[in-house]
Amino acid sequence: MDERQFYNERQETKPIQLMCPSCHREDNYPIRWIVRTKKNELPRGAGAEDKKKFEQARSYMVRVDELVACRKCRKRFELTGQSVVLISANTPAPGSPDFDPENFGNR
Repeated sequence: MDERQFYNERQETKPIQLMCPSCHREDNYPIRWIVRTKKNELPRGAGAEDKKKFEQARSYMVRVDELVACRKCRKRFELTGQSVVLISANTPAPGSPDFDPENFGNR
């Protein structure tokens, strides 16, 4: 069974404040993420090995965008830092006002 069947997948855009390394201007840029949330139940037709994988599966986010173009100098710069973010049950959910993908897990 494919692991993608364990998750509900959707795309979200989050504004993140970044600083251009060329002109040093700080601005908010929309960054695209794929949010994969674990399903409540195991899909039908799963075997014993699939059950083990499903128990270990966790919800997570994957950053889609790798480059951002500066709005002032038009130079492109690479996004550094986390490209995959695990979503835990005791942290704010994506979309809530307290959610910060850049500071995720540092609380």
